Amino acid sequence: MDHINNNQDKSKSSILHKRKCLLFAIDIACFILVYVLFLLLSQFSSSGSRIESLPTHIINAAIFLVFIMCARLAFRVYNNVWRYANAKVFLTMMTADAVGGCAALLLTRLLSPSVDAFIGIWQSITLVALYDALTLALRFLYKIRYQRLNMSLNEMNKTGVAIVGAGQIGALLADELVYSHNSHYKPICFFDKDDAKIGSMICGLKVYKSGMEAIDVIKNLPIQEIFIALPKLSSEEALEMYSFYSQTGCKVKIYDTPMKEADRADGKRTLREVKIEDLLFRESLIINDDEIKDYYAGQTVLVTGGGGSIGSELCRQIAKCNPKQLVIVDIYENNAYNIQQELSYQYGKKLNLAVEIASVRDAKRLEYIFEQYRPDIVFHAAAHKHVPLMEHSACEAIKNNVLGTYNTANAAEKYNVKKFILISTDKAVNPTNIMGASKRLCEMIIQCRTDSRTSFAAVRFGNVLGSNGSVIPLFQRQIENGGPITITDKRIIRYFMTIPEASQLVMQAGAMAKRGELFVLDMGKPVKIIDLAENMIRLSGLVPYKDISIVEIGLRPGEKLYEELLIKTETLTKTENSMIFIEKDHPLTRDEVDIKLNILRQAVEDAENRKNMSVIKQAMKKTVDTYQDADEINKKAEHAEEMKQVSNSAAN
Repeated sequence: MDHINNNQDKSKSSILHKRKCLLFAIDIACFILVYVLFLLLSQFSSSGSRIESLPTHIINAAIFLVFIMCARLAFRVYNNVWRYANAKVFLTMMTADAVGGCAALLLTRLLSPSVDAFIGIWQSITLVALYDALTLALRFLYKIRYQRLNMSLNEMNKTGVAIVGAGQIGALLADELVYSHNSHYKPICFFDKDDAKIGSMICGLKVYKSGMEAIDVIKNLPIQEIFIALPKLSSEEALEMYSFYSQTGCKVKIYDTPMKEADRADGKRTLREVKIEDLLFRESLIINDDEIKDYYAGQTVLVTGGGGSIGSELCRQIAKCNPKQLVIVDIYENNAYNIQQELSYQYGKKLNLAVEIASVRDAKRLEYIFEQYRPDIVFHAAAHKHVPLMEHSACEAIKNNVLGTYNTANAAEKYNVKKFILISTDKAVNPTNIMGASKRLCEMIIQCRTDSRTSFAAVRFGNVLGSNGSVIPLFQRQIENGGPITITDKRIIRYFMTIPEASQLVMQAGAMAKRGELFVLDMGKPVKIIDLAENMIRLSGLVPYKDISIVEIGLRPGEKLYEELLIKTETLTKTENSMIFIEKDHPLTRDEVDIKLNILRQAVEDAENRKNMSVIKQAMKKTVDTYQDADEINKKAEHAEEMKQVSNSAAN
């Protein structure tokens, strides 16, 4: 196979070399033709110089030809593929000819015994200009012929598109679609809100006014897809444009820089599908701080729950920081294996990686791991997180979330960990379910350790898009199966962030943390789950309620209609990052926390012996002062600030 590939490469190289030689020969022939014409024009011109002897003209022509062709070679003119040439390439050729012509003129003046022996300055300029004009014209004709031939061959199979944005970005996209032989699209027109452009032609395409009139225009033209090509498109603008143009039934795409952090470096715009992250109602949080990377460099970092959605992304981010060692701890070996293989493949021996299968409920196993690896920094992401399941298995929420955090924090203190960061949730704010209450207790365990040599901190954020068991994968599966999409209540709202955002927030909090802080993220506006479902159907190229139905199935036990605002300025302290705040919370003492834990331990024992889960809820109400029944909160939901915010946004 390698032998065949080598032969193919040699064949391609030979063809390219022959094409360059042929073009070189054509350019030489063009120069000879131009020089002969130049002499004839000079002879019949009243202002032309007298014709010298044939040997003089041969020498003169040879000097100009050699210098111009050498200049073209020096400027690598013949390395270009002329059917894709742009203005810069043509300008390079003109510059090369000018440099070669000046050098030739200088040499002829030095060799000439008299001023009239060779052609003068203006005659030299004329000669070079005529030669430039002829060779440029030939290349333009070749480029146009190739483009027209390519367009005619593929015209029937191309998808008609409209481009929103008739500025520089839109024009570049139109050129790329028209002239690229790999393009499957045919630009039909532009849409723009600038009145000065409406009705004009850009790149041979008419510009129409964006707005309600655009709907009729799209319906009357052969347009199947719509490309948004605008600079610095905010999430609000992306949502507005997507919602508007998706009414046409056309597929909507965005022409911008890649979303993935790894692909952002070159800044090159690409055409991509609209993603649900584009419709978050806020700008995505991007933390790319070299100081933070330096903080984790050379450190031994341990991540519990390292195979989960947040934990695995944390491991990816930490691996980029060149740590001394990364230790992944997880009870689910399949997840741990997947992230191990991914990081091993990407970094190889450059990353000192260890994976331990263990439960945070096993204090002795944790002590063994901490004693063996002596981590400097611990990210505690191991937890049960599903609200309905934890309502049904409340004892497991306490044993894994609460007591598991207690065990991990104790091990961190015993083995002198520098920093311990707990992954918490917005459901810990005035919780209405066992899961949220258990995470609030986890926060208490962390916050009470202000006297410790280990710096403890917790990070709260909302729902994570695309995480295991989250609503996005559920909706995607339901759409793939032809529906219906099931939602618990059409009024329900949630705050959302992406997995990279969550991990970056945690990383920065880890660098900032000092003593018992509770970090929260400004997650912008809440999102109605019904809107999320409708947008996901549209992103799949389908029509809500027509192709895919949405069914309301009722709230689950412990579920409330809204999660409360994380950002309330009267209770928060600003940090260096404008989107990260510190909650002004008064921590309990260690003794007070121990009393609460003893109540919970007894409740778990009683519940398991009597098979009565109600004692767990009673114990939660004793230990978490802000714990409330979901039904009580939902009855007053319409008066909540969060629900009003969504209603006001919808009205606007």
